[in-house]
Order: sequence, then structure tokens, then C-alpha cells
Amino acid sequence: GAVHYLAFECLAERTIARENLTRLKDPDKGYTPYLAERFQAVLPACMRNGVRIVTNMGAANPLGAARAVRREAQALGLKDVPVAVVLGDDVTETIRANPHLTLMESGEPVESLLPRMAAANAYLGAHVVRDALATGAPVVMTGRVSDPSLFLACVLHGLHWRYDDYPKLAVGTIAGHLMECA
Repeated sequence: GAVHYLAFECLAERTIARENLTRLKDPDKGYTPYLAERFQAVLPACMRNGVRIVTNMGAANPLGAARAVRREAQALGLKDVPVAVVLGDDVTETIRANPHLTLMESGEPVESLLPRMAAANAYLGAHVVRDALATGAPVVMTGRVSDPSLFLACVLHGLHWRYDDYPKLAVGTIAGHLMECA
């Protein structure tokens, strides 16, 4: 078929926390543990057929994940494979720097969470993933993005939808959410 994008949605709240704890033990880790296996399975065919890979397998370490993808590409005998990396979801230091903020749910200060906080991440939107696709890199690696963002970004980029075309964004968001949940 005429496949243009292959999306891997691999994160949940507990998996990003787990990978953050892994990264704290080993700064080169912190991405999806199955990254190498998955890229070995699909990267040669994707590169051969011009299929772009979009994924949040970067988890707590998108830069480390990008390095791992490039290592896998070299081990597979592929040319140097560019990987666009989306950063900005890790807000841990911002939270730590503002212990006086209050939690909406309980009214307690954020400071009460700090001793047991494994990670703090903001959900990034499809526009940043779309912008990464605009670089032309065959692989886009993210950390935490909103559930439909990987899929919606492909539609935004591939069909040149504007980010302020709300009826199309609604349709793309619903479709992306269905694909993510399926």
C-alpha cells in the first residue's frame, strides 16, 4: 500500500515514570526497552519504501532514544538515518523550582509530592510533532505527547492542514484517539 507514516504509541503515565527512574540510574537509558527490537523489525522496510516512523518511544530520554535508533540503523547497514527529536515535555525541574504551587485536587502544596515524585511531564500537542516532520527526518522521536498527537501530526503534515482549522482538527483528534486506544 501507499503507507506514508508508521506510528508507534508506547507511553502511559506509569511507563514514563518507570523510564525516568531507569534514566536516573543510567543516563543513556530511559526510553522504551523494546526500541531496538521494534526498529530492527521495521526500519529497513521503512527506509526502503520511504515510510516515516513517528513514535513516543523516547519516553524520558528522547535524545538517548534517537541515538539508539541511529545505532540500530548502522548495525542494520543503513545509511546515516536522521532522527528529529521533540523535547519540552519534561517539567520536573519547573515543578521542583515552584514548591509553593498548590495541587488543584487537594489544595496541598506541590512540595508535598516532591519526596515521592518520579517524573513530571506535560502533554505536548500535535503541532510540535508536525514541526518535527517538517524537518524531513525519516524518524521522529518524542517523549510525552497527547494521546492522538502522533497520528494527528501525520495528518497535519501530510495533508497540510492548518492548526487553526478546528473542524479538521476535531476529526483528526477523534481518529488519532481511536488509533491510539485501539
